Amino acid sequence: MGVSEGVQARLEALRTQLDHHNYCYHVLDAPEIADAEFDALFDELIALEAAHPALITPESPSQRVGAAPLAEFAAVTHEVAMLSLEKTATPTELEDWANRCRTRLGEESMAFCCEPKIDGVAVALVYADGQLALAATRGDGQTGEDITANVRTIGAVPLRLRGDGIPPRFEVRGEIYIAKRDFAAFNERARERGERTLVNPRNGAAGSLRQLDPKLTASRPLTMYCYSLGWIEGDWRPQTQMEALERLAAWGLRTNPEAKLAADLDACQAYIDDIARRRESLAYDIDGVVVKVNALDQQRRLGAMTRKPRWAVAYKYPAEEATTEVLGVEFQVGRTGAITPVAKLAPVFVGGVTVSNATLHNMDEVARLGLRIGDRVMVRRAGDVIPQVASVIVEQRPEGAPAIELPESCPACGSPVARPEGEAVARCSAAPTLCPAQRKEGLRHFASRLAMDIEGLGEKLIDQFVENGLVRTPADLYRLEGECLSELPRVGEKSAQNLLDALQASKSTTLARFIYALGIREVGEATAQSLANHFGGLDALRDATPEVLEVVPDVGPIVAEKIAAYFDNPDNARAVDELVEVGIAWPAIEAVADSLPLAGQTWVLTGSLEQMSRNEAKQKLTDLGAKVAGSVSGKTAQVVAGPGAGSKLVKAEQLEVPVMDEAGFMELLSDYDAL
Repeated sequence: MGVSEGVQARLEALRTQLDHHNYCYHVLDAPEIADAEFDALFDELIALEAAHPALITPESPSQRVGAAPLAEFAAVTHEVAMLSLEKTATPTELEDWANRCRTRLGEESMAFCCEPKIDGVAVALVYADGQLALAATRGDGQTGEDITANVRTIGAVPLRLRGDGIPPRFEVRGEIYIAKRDFAAFNERARERGERTLVNPRNGAAGSLRQLDPKLTASRPLTMYCYSLGWIEGDWRPQTQMEALERLAAWGLRTNPEAKLAADLDACQAYIDDIARRRESLAYDIDGVVVKVNALDQQRRLGAMTRKPRWAVAYKYPAEEATTEVLGVEFQVGRTGAITPVAKLAPVFVGGVTVSNATLHNMDEVARLGLRIGDRVMVRRAGDVIPQVASVIVEQRPEGAPAIELPESCPACGSPVARPEGEAVARCSAAPTLCPAQRKEGLRHFASRLAMDIEGLGEKLIDQFVENGLVRTPADLYRLEGECLSELPRVGEKSAQNLLDALQASKSTTLARFIYALGIREVGEATAQSLANHFGGLDALRDATPEVLEVVPDVGPIVAEKIAAYFDNPDNARAVDELVEVGIAWPAIEAVADSLPLAGQTWVLTGSLEQMSRNEAKQKLTDLGAKVAGSVSGKTAQVVAGPGAGSKLVKAEQLEVPVMDEAGFMELLSDYDAL
C-alpha cells in the first residue's frame, strides 16, 4: 500500500512539473529547463504509467497523444453562436462603426480592446471542472465539428487549468495557427525527407485539425491564442474584455501579448497603424486587427445582428500585392461550356502563398486590363484568398508582346467556340456529352454535396471515368460495376464497393436536389427548390412552357427560356430519362396550391432561433407553401425575429410588416401540425 501511495505521489509530482514546463515553453515562451531534462521527466512518467495503467488520468501530459483514429468528426452545436465580424478597411469606416455603437449606447464614451487578427482557424474550447472537455471548430457559426482529440495534442492548450476562481464550466474561443518560423522549419524537414510540404500556414493549420488520426495532428507545429470567453456557468463575470484576457492568462491559457486597451478611437487607429508597420515582423500571419468595445456591459447592450456582433469589427488591411510576369494564358472549359482565360504566372509569393495562376474571368476583363503575354502585372490576393491580376505595368511591356486571342475552337474537344450576342462569356458549342471537359465538370456538379451528394466520388476518380470511356452521362455512374472499378489505378476492392454503396444511397433524393444536379444554366439551389415546390413533379416541369415557368417565384424571362430550352434539347431529355430509369427517385410532393396554409406568402427569418436551426425553420415554412426570402419588402407577409435581429427587423417596422417572435412561430407550426 505504501509503495502504491509513493508511486501515486511521484506520478502527481511528475505531472505537475511537466504541466508547469509545458506552460513555460508554450504559453510564456520562456523555458526553464533544457529539452533533454523535459524528455527525461516525460520518459519517467511514461514508464511509471506503463507499470501502473490504473493510475493513468485523462489530464496527464502523456494523454495528449494516443487516442485511436476517428471514423469521422461528430457535429457539435454551439451553445452560443460563433459569429463572424463586420469588416472595415478605412479610418472613415471604422469611425462610422464607432459612431453607430455610440448612438446605440446613448452617446456614452467607449474604450476598445485591440489585437491582431491572426490568419488561422477559429475554435471553441469547453472546460469543465478545470479540465478540457471539448474542442470544436466554428463551422457555420451554429454547428461545428468535434476536434477534441486533435486539440489535446497542442502543447499551448492546457488539459487542466491552473489558478483560482475557475468557473465550473465555461467556453473560451481562440485561433489555432502555425507560426511563420515553425511553418518554414516544418516544410524544410518535409523536403529533406521527400514528404509533402504544407501550402501555407493557414491551410496547414486547418488541414492539421481535420486529420482523423490525432498522431498526425501532433506532428504539426500548431499553437493557439485565446481571445474571448464564450459562455460561463457560475456567478463570476468579467467586467471588460481586457479583464477576461487577464483571467484567461492567469488560468494558464495563452493570450496574445499584443492585445492592448485603446482609450478612444484615435488610440485605436494608432494601434492599427502600428501593427500594419510591424506586420511582416510578427511571428504569425495576420490579415488585420480586431477591435472590440471593451466594456462587456456595453457589448451586451449593443447586441448582435443576424450573423455579426455590433460591438466588434475587423479592420482589414489592403490585400497584399506583388509584381510578376504573365508567361501565357490557358483557356479552361467549365460544365456549361464557358471558356475562361487563366493567366499562367511566373511564381510569386503573395499574401502568404505562392501564386502561379490567376483567373482573368472573361475576354472583356482581358480587354479592360489591356493584358498581353509577357506583361509585368500587379497580382493581388483579393481578401487575401483569391489571386487576381489587378493591373498591367505597361511601362515594362516587352517589345512585340503578343495579344491574347480567344481560341476559335474548344481546347478540350475542338468544337467551334461561340460568344452569344450580349454575353461576356464565350462557350464551347458542343453538347456536354461530346466535350470531355464539360463532361467532367458536369459530373462533378452532379455528384456535389448540394446535388446528389455522392460520397467518395472525387475529382480524380471522375477524370479516370471520363478518360477511360467508362462514363459519358450521369446515368452511366449508376451502371458501373465493381470489377471495372477495382481495375482502375489506386481503386481497391473496398474503395470500389464503398463507391457503389454511395451511388446506391444517392438514388434516394429529393426533387429539388435532382433538378439542381442536372446543371441547368441559371438554376441554383434556391431556384431548384422553387421549381420543385411549384410543379411538385418532374413531368410537369418538363412540359412547362416559358410562360408557365415565369409564374414560379424567382424565375424571370431569361431563366424561364433556359429551363425550357434545356428540356427541349433531345440529348438532355434522354439523359433525364436514363437517370429515372436507373432508379433515382424522390418522395412525391404536392405542388404549391391554395390548399397549403401559407401558399403565396413571402416570409423572412432574422436573428437566431433557439429551438431549431434556420435551415429547419426555412424548410418548415416551405413545406407549408411559403416562399422564404432573404430581405424584407412591401410584399413580405410575415417576419420571424429571434435574438440578434438586425436591419431586417428595422425595415419590417418601417414598412409595418407583421413581426412574430420564436414563441409565436412555434405556436403557428404547432397549429398547422408542422412541428
